[in-house]
Amino acid sequence: VREMFRIADGEELGYGDPAVRGHSFEFRINGEDPGRGFLPAPGTVTLFAPPTGPGVRLDAGVETGSVIGPAWDSLLAKLIVTGATREQALQRAARALAEFQVEGMATAITFHRAVVTDPAFTAAPFTIHTRWIETEFTNTIEPFGTPAETTDTESTRERIVVEVGGQRLEVVLPSFLALARTAPAPAGPVRSRPRGGGTRTAAASGDTLASPMQGTVVKVAVEEGQQVEEGELIVVLEAMKMEQPLTAHRSGTVSGLPATGATVSTGAAICDIKD
Repeated sequence: VREMFRIADGEELGYGDPAVRGHSFEFRINGEDPGRGFLPAPGTVTLFAPPTGPGVRLDAGVETGSVIGPAWDSLLAKLIVTGATREQALQRAARALAEFQVEGMATAITFHRAVVTDPAFTAAPFTIHTRWIETEFTNTIEPFGTPAETTDTESTRERIVVEVGGQRLEVVLPSFLALARTAPAPAGPVRSRPRGGGTRTAAASGDTLASPMQGTVVKVAVEEGQQVEEGELIVVLEAMKMEQPLTAHRSGTVSGLPATGATVSTGAAICDIKD
């Protein structure tokens, strides 16, 4: 602050650049589901067990029992790992991320674990660039709460967050009742953290277009009874300060649209689209 006043008064900065020393990585631990295209994932943190050790620093505002609502930013914590070299920092980061446990809701930890072991990110000469994640990274991360091999039986369970009387509760349902289930992420490259751009098709069952996330309807782009085409924008949802456009899963006539400002839960019907 003193230097700011000095510069504002026309004086020179009172020190030079600090000496370059070591290498650091920062990992943003967001409440998003990498296995579902980084959809925002509010919920209750049932376990928060961060790593420790040499070169490991954590800046966090949550703990075990914290409730993360959709009205807040998705950032839960920042994990900063430092080493004498890039290689050492990566080794420490891989160990710290493997030890980092957050249960009860989806986080970006699984994504970070995949990145720090990806040859494109770890092996020299480095081939990464500022658009590497959205253009070349292959996302094979399993959606949160979905086993690697799942069947539609009553024994398969999924954990979802619902709102009842203004209270957000986490419940476990058989997968055939949990409309929140969506297809696993495509094997090809995917966009990372779509915000405000890039449409997303919601989960669909027959004529019904269902919400893939819990959020608030901030825009209704069509009218009741309107004829729409597959891929056309229907509504825009907002959760954790991220907008998610939802598009029509089929062509037809729209009915049962929600009102702007309505709160929808994961798997809730957005509208029906019928021939």
